[in-house]
Amino acid sequence: MDVRIETSWKQQLNNEFNQPYFYNLTEFVRKEYQSFTVYPPGNQIFNAFDQCSFDRVKVVILGQDPYHEPGQAHGLCFSVNDGVPFPPSLQNIFKEIASDLGTSIPVTGNLERWARQGVLLLNATLTVRAHQAGSHQHKGWEQFTDAVVHAINDAKQHVVFILWGSFAQSKGAFIDTSRHLVLRSPHPSPLSAHRGFFGNKHFSKTNQYLIRTGQTPIEW
Repeated sequence: MDVRIETSWKQQLNNEFNQPYFYNLTEFVRKEYQSFTVYPPGNQIFNAFDQCSFDRVKVVILGQDPYHEPGQAHGLCFSVNDGVPFPPSLQNIFKEIASDLGTSIPVTGNLERWARQGVLLLNATLTVRAHQAGSHQHKGWEQFTDAVVHAINDAKQHVVFILWGSFAQSKGAFIDTSRHLVLRSPHPSPLSAHRGFFGNKHFSKTNQYLIRTGQTPIEW
């Protein structure tokens, strides 16, 4: 199957695109876009990969579902389009960055600037029906994004995996901690941020590790 995705990712994931589950997933997603409002826009489903090639990945942040309200989702986990108010989890992420690094809160919640520096902002499920959180779970996306994490784990060295909340931590349970740095904490959601997300210092810890392994730190 010919999938429009950045070239280095196509090479890494080509076997997935020819699996029966991916064909079934593609059929499901196509029908959903034809019948309902689905986010993100179809040309941004693989935006996380297009913005951050496989060769450049040095940090992975795992999310769960795309945002499901109008104008928010554009293919990068936790990120929103320019001019869109920050959702609560993103507000808390920016608060932790400000506390950790002493920087100011940015004016936009568009995290493409992170992606261009090598941060893969990966949702476990890449599409969602409008106003219906979780509506595209268990249709095949999770198997595909597991393959993404496996490819990074197996083929690269010294990647930082940032796992917020139990879902992300279970999805990243197989990561080889002898070759990569895995950072875990509660999710930045208002329901859990005060139980250990605030103060986790994941952003400074990420940069310290990148510098220690001869890589360029992220300008968060």
